Amino acid sequence: MPTILGQNQYGKAENRVVKITRDGATHHIKDLNVSVALSGDMDEVHYSGSNANVLPTDTTKNTVFAFAKEHGIESAEQFGIHLARHFVTSQEPIKTARIRIEEYAWERIAASDANSQFIGADEVKHSFVRKGQETRLTQITYDGSSWEVVSGLKDLTVMNSTNSEFWGYVKDKYTTLQEAYDRILATSVSARWRFNWTDDEQRMPNWEKSYEQTKKHMLQAFAETYSLSLQQTLYQMGSRIINNRSEIDEVRFSLPNKHHFLVDLEPFGLKNDNEVYFAADRPYGLIEATILRDGCEPKIPVDLTNL
Repeated sequence: MPTILGQNQYGKAENRVVKITRDGATHHIKDLNVSVALSGDMDEVHYSGSNANVLPTDTTKNTVFAFAKEHGIESAEQFGIHLARHFVTSQEPIKTARIRIEEYAWERIAASDANSQFIGADEVKHSFVRKGQETRLTQITYDGSSWEVVSGLKDLTVMNSTNSEFWGYVKDKYTTLQEAYDRILATSVSARWRFNWTDDEQRMPNWEKSYEQTKKHMLQAFAETYSLSLQQTLYQMGSRIINNRSEIDEVRFSLPNKHHFLVDLEPFGLKNDNEVYFAADRPYGLIEATILRDGCEPKIPVDLTNL
């Protein structure tokens, strides 16, 4: 039975590039994990092994590091746009470039004051500690005429210690969960949002400001929603982003419910007044949904595993 070649792509994955910008004695860090995937006229390399249209993956790796020097790293999105445009416009067989980037944030270490016997705080501008809150993400896809930019984050763990309930749900013979009128609500946010910037003729978003503001609205909605379900909280988080960030048309969330169960302390003669909990890591409820601007079509994949 004859076979045909389906979708295919190739490139160099997980290029770790750290760019130090030295502004006099003050240094700035951008720490990225960049994956390049290229597709186009690549049938022959699969059928006959001819590499005539193949740009080596080693070259794509070298390009990532060279561009960090030549263009700098203003933002993960801007860096990915430079790379995607380069691969599509410089290599005729390449029709589409997809750049995925993880960004790891750093913050300055607070040093001792200037009267210390060691270097004073006013002199230390080059020491950093990795932030542990979340990993920033972006995916840039370019086909020579239009752009798709999907950014987001993962591993942003948040908790409300009250103002959350869960009751009134369906019960059958297998239901053992007790209704809760004051519970902990905790999750590790994985989110992606799609920008409506698709054309070079459009005004490009301020990527850094957009990320910070999107995260801010997301967290404020989580904190300010009196939650009757994690689904309700998810919807409020997405709606807050859509309503406040005009450059974003779609948000996709994957929220594991990090369950906290009250510990039974009665065997020890103690009353547990919503004070001591057991944090269960698995199994966990997994709540996922997409929030859209009215009139827009969903484009972010339902499965975020490899996005």
